[in-house]
Amino acid sequence: MEQPRILVVEDEQAIADTILYALRTDGMQAEHCTLGSAALARMRADAADLVILDVGLPDVNGFEVCRTLRTFCDAPVIFLTARHEEIDRIVGLEIGADDYVVKPFSPRELAARVRAILRRARGVAAPAAADSGFTHDADGARLAYRGRWLDLTRYEYLLLALLVTHPGRIYTRAQLMELVWQGALDTSDRTVDTHVKTLRAKLRDATPEGEGAERIRTHRGMGYSLGPAQS
Repeated sequence: MEQPRILVVEDEQAIADTILYALRTDGMQAEHCTLGSAALARMRADAADLVILDVGLPDVNGFEVCRTLRTFCDAPVIFLTARHEEIDRIVGLEIGADDYVVKPFSPRELAARVRAILRRARGVAAPAAADSGFTHDADGARLAYRGRWLDLTRYEYLLLALLVTHPGRIYTRAQLMELVWQGALDTSDRTVDTHVKTLRAKLRDATPEGEGAERIRTHRGMGYSLGPAQS
C-alpha cells in the first residue's frame, strides 16, 4: 500500500520535528514547510494527502491558508494551535478544516487522528468491522454494541473507541493514559482499571447473555485489548 503523504506547516522547528517523527514512525511520508505561502505553493505543485496546519504562522494566518487551499484542493486539514477559545475552533471547522488539535498534544494521538481522517476521506471503513459487533459513529462520538447505543462518559468513549479501532492490539496502562487521558493530572493506573471495569459492566448490560463484558481482555503484566466476539 502506498504511504500517505502528509504536509506539516509549522514554524516552530522542535514541534515540527516531533510531528514528523511520529508520522514517519507510523509509516507515513511527511514533509515540512515553515510558511503558509510555501505550503500553498507546494500543494499547487503536488498536493499532499493531508495537511497539518499551524494557525499562528509568521507570514499568513493559518485560517487564510486554509481558505485559499479550499479554492483549489480538497485535501483534509488538521489545525494545530495554542489557542483554546471555542470561537477559534468553530471558525477553523467552518472554513473547511477536518479536525482541530490544541497544543500541547500527544504526537501519537495526532498520528492516529491523521489515519482516521484519511480513512474517512478515502471512504474506507474504520477497523470496527461489521462482525465485531460494534458500530462506531466517530463524528457523533458514540459507540453501539449489538445495535444498542452505549451511554458512555467522555473517557469511556475515548478508551473504548481506541480499542475498537485497533482490535487485538494490546495497550499498556501507560499507553492508554497517554492516548486517552493525555497527561491529565489525576490519572493513574487505577483510573484506567476503573474505566475498564465500568465499560465491561455497560457492555454486559448491552447483551442478553452478558457476553459483551468479555470483549475487553486483560493481559496480565501487559495491559488490555479488544478480543473477538464469542461465536
